[in-house]
Amino acid sequence: MTDASEAFVHDLPPASGAWRVGDPVGHRQFVDVFCEEELSLEAGGVLGGAALPITVAYETWGELNAARDNAVLVLHALTGDSHVAGVRDDAHPTPGWWDPFIGPGRAIDTDKYFVLAPNVLGGCQGTTGPSSLASDGEPWGGRFPALTIRDQVRVEHALGDELGIECFHAVVGGSMGGMRALEWGVMSPHRVKKLVLLATGPAATAEQIALCSIQAHALRLDPLFRDGDYYGAERGEGPWRGLGVARRMAQISYRTRDEFIERFGRDPQPGEDPMEGGRFSVEGYLDYQARKLAWRFDANTYLVLSRAMDLHDVGRGRGGIQKALDLVEAETLVIGFDSDRLYSIDEQRLLTIGIRGAERLVELPSFLGHDAFLLEVTALEPFISSFLG
Repeated sequence: MTDASEAFVHDLPPASGAWRVGDPVGHRQFVDVFCEEELSLEAGGVLGGAALPITVAYETWGELNAARDNAVLVLHALTGDSHVAGVRDDAHPTPGWWDPFIGPGRAIDTDKYFVLAPNVLGGCQGTTGPSSLASDGEPWGGRFPALTIRDQVRVEHALGDELGIECFHAVVGGSMGGMRALEWGVMSPHRVKKLVLLATGPAATAEQIALCSIQAHALRLDPLFRDGDYYGAERGEGPWRGLGVARRMAQISYRTRDEFIERFGRDPQPGEDPMEGGRFSVEGYLDYQARKLAWRFDANTYLVLSRAMDLHDVGRGRGGIQKALDLVEAETLVIGFDSDRLYSIDEQRLLTIGIRGAERLVELPSFLGHDAFLLEVTALEPFISSFLG
């Protein structure tokens, strides 16, 4: 018997894009930024302004001290959100994606630190994104402008301003969150004392862009995608099939060949026979991952955030990667995993060599691949705890 996830149930998820800005979901808090001025986006276009400010959803843990210098900003990856810690319940579709790390006595100790986790600009869990209403009262949909990592960080800067946090004790992120953490160190070195960069790199590689491109094509080819204007569709009429195919492709790159061999091998899905049209266990696992994401995520957001990751290049307009990394003043912890085939350890080496405040690269063994930064709690905890303290 394998530990393959539960069998895929062939009923329909809700229409993709059910989340809207301002939904009173869970323990999220909301603040409007860029209320007077507009945010001019790197790739063209604007967001914000008096008529339609940018809304940011966020969650917090712990207490901000009187000096306001104990804040730790935790930044999520592609399909994450502000719910970093806590359980899955009626208020949250998923458990906290880094729950073992955050709380009293944990690696990010909420007895010492004020932890702030925002949903990223372009997201679908409360922050302004494609499912938000545009100035005409209709969802942005396919009209939502292209974003870059730097656009997203400027909104996070504004969130810090609104909360009265001039300097963060640390900014922590993995994968896409690591891209944003790195840009924090480059864009605002005076506002960051420490950086924790996990499973990320200084610029998107050709292979990473290629993988995102295939996923984007799969999603757009779904006949129910409708150029991104599918909001308001009846149950099951959104592009959840295309989103599911994209997720299946991504999930393979997040894990490793060795893990798939050990977990699934050539075992059939329980109760099915591949010789009679049934699935292998690994196919059931991918189906489950696809379905799980379709229940909680928006297809347009997947495209917008994936493209922002493609556009990530810390050296763009700064004279190259090394000159950009020279701007980082924060003490920096860089962590990578030997089995990560999506963000290889070589990318973390570039960061370690290039950033003055990065004394060494922590290279950890794991057979979980890129997802190890979310799952290898026991291995990560002592390094993060010691570094922050």
